[in-house]
Amino acid sequence: MKIELTAEQERALEAQHRKCRDRRICDRIRCVLLSSKGWSTRMIAQSQLIDETTVRRHLNDWLNEEKLKPENGGSDSHLNEVQTAELIAYLTDNLLPTTQAIIELVDEWWSIRYTVPGLNKWLHRNDFSYKKPTGVPHKFSAEAQQAFVETYNQLKSEVVDEPILFIDGVHPTQGTKLAYGWMTKGRKTIVETTGSRTRLNIMGALNLTDIGSTVIREYDTINSLNIGQFRHSGVRNRSISDGETLQRW
Repeated sequence: MKIELTAEQERALEAQHRKCRDRRICDRIRCVLLSSKGWSTRMIAQSQLIDETTVRRHLNDWLNEEKLKPENGGSDSHLNEVQTAELIAYLTDNLLPTTQAIIELVDEWWSIRYTVPGLNKWLHRNDFSYKKPTGVPHKFSAEAQQAFVETYNQLKSEVVDEPILFIDGVHPTQGTKLAYGWMTKGRKTIVETTGSRTRLNIMGALNLTDIGSTVIREYDTINSLNIGQFRHSGVRNRSISDGETLQRW
């Protein structure tokens, strides 16, 4: 879709854009002007930070009526009460990553087509917000967690003067990780990386009542032999290994 403008129309739109204080009208004018210069709807959407559906609507409004002024006020929801309740229930139980994915779902279920801004308004109106979900370990078990808490509390009541240690092994990797930053356009910024990645094997024992006395040892590998050596290197008391079992050393 491309808009054809005369030189006079182009000058008139540019003048209107300079004087206009309504951001919505300015958005429409920019879409029309950019289309007349050969920009695709995708390029216009990316440059104006809006979705392609909105760009196409603005261009169609101009082609059909040379319309620049949006409709006043808000629009009613396209979904009836039953559909709204069904969609709310589905989105509460299922995570859809993008507004576009929800638009496609609504279109598939009821043949109702929202724009991205329109559905965003619907989502906010129905108490949805765009945020990251909360991650939990893939082996998470609420029952196992509760059983551990009960066993741990029982252990604390049995030992008064004896420390309880939490013990685990970790395997961090040393290596250069590149991140984003502000750099000069058209010029590659070089960051020297490490020649090889070094994997560390570290055992640690943590006393929650005396974190400053945490014991740390590094080994070539973590196996039963080195765990035994770690156990006899001054780490002797009641211990909780890897957050799963309770044992006494």
